Amino acid sequence: MRKSLSLFAAIGLSAVGLPGLVACNSSDSSASRAPEVPAASVVTVKRGTISHTLSLAGQFQPYQVVDVHAKVSGYIRHIYVDIGDKVHRGETLAVLEVPELDAQLKGSVSELGRSKDEVTRAQHEVARAQSIYSALHADYNRLQQASQAQPGLIAQQELDDAQSKDLAAASQVDAAKAALSAARQGTDVADANRQRVQDMNDYTRVTAPLDGVITWRYADTGALIQAGTSSDQQSLPVVKLAQSDLLRLRVPVPENAVRYVHVGQSMQVRVDALGRSLTGMVVRFTRDLDPATRTMQTEIDVPNKDLSLTPGMYANTELSLEHKEGILTVPVEAVVHDGDKQAVLVVDSNNEVQQRAIQTGLQGSELIEVTGGLREGERVIDGGQSKFQAGEKVQPHEEQDSAVDVKRDSSSSTNGGQQ
Repeated sequence: MRKSLSLFAAIGLSAVGLPGLVACNSSDSSASRAPEVPAASVVTVKRGTISHTLSLAGQFQPYQVVDVHAKVSGYIRHIYVDIGDKVHRGETLAVLEVPELDAQLKGSVSELGRSKDEVTRAQHEVARAQSIYSALHADYNRLQQASQAQPGLIAQQELDDAQSKDLAAASQVDAAKAALSAARQGTDVADANRQRVQDMNDYTRVTAPLDGVITWRYADTGALIQAGTSSDQQSLPVVKLAQSDLLRLRVPVPENAVRYVHVGQSMQVRVDALGRSLTGMVVRFTRDLDPATRTMQTEIDVPNKDLSLTPGMYANTELSLEHKEGILTVPVEAVVHDGDKQAVLVVDSNNEVQQRAIQTGLQGSELIEVTGGLREGERVIDGGQSKFQAGEKVQPHEEQDSAVDVKRDSSSSTNGGQQ
């Protein structure tokens, strides 16, 4: 019985001492556990490059396109070209048959020959008149000298007759010279008429006005072609000729990007159909917005000596809107926006968080320019800023970010959604 009481007493004492032991162990564990320092992803403020480009679709056009007309009416005797043929300036494309022009040319040549013969005859007439005048003038001078040497030796009537013949001969010389001048002018007229008819006859050869490619042929051998000089009728061209060794790449620039366009500006061009990239240059723009699309046509000249580019092909271009180098940058995610104010969380040398207001400039797709409030080399938290408080100590983990950012916009986004 005593042993039983002793056992119960021991158990009771053990039960009473157990809570104290547990309490003691719990107190020791809490005291040994240190407070946890939150980790923070940080980036270093550094200098970089931000570019803003606009992607635009353009279409290649021939540098020049002309419908080649005949200047005279006639039937096509021969046509030497067809679509796709490359031709050079001055090369004969077709020959017309115009029989009446042949007759006119022969008549004008004959008229010129007759005029030249008339000039020759007038020249002989001038020579004859001058010979007669020389003889009569010499007779008059001799009679006058004799009369002066011996007054009364020569009758006055004879002197008057000699003087009259002398003056008449002089008038004949003047008349012959006038006739010669008229004959020469007639020759000039005849020669001009011959040249005109000759030019018209030369127009029966239809020639290429420039180097290019025949893109369409409108007529065949035997077709009647009307002269392309009358504005009251629709004359049929012989061929259509396009200058394709130099192309115009026409790009519609939206209204919001017009201020960035200037002559001499470089543009990157990608022709997907050929898998080819090249660098072009803005050479001209309309300086006028299309009221329907709110775009301005801008042209880039693209050399195409090998004719590998075909007019009508599409190309994707990149227009540089803004570009800044050597500027302070931070990731876009590092900036906290509060209305129109902007701030970052800076981790100082003691790894404590500080909130700092900043000023920003050009924004790319990943980086943003910092124009004030930060110095190069400082560290900022680039994500989860809501988890941190100013003055809080953190454990920074530095992330590596690129120093070059190119933001590419499409024309629709830059145009504000206008179509």
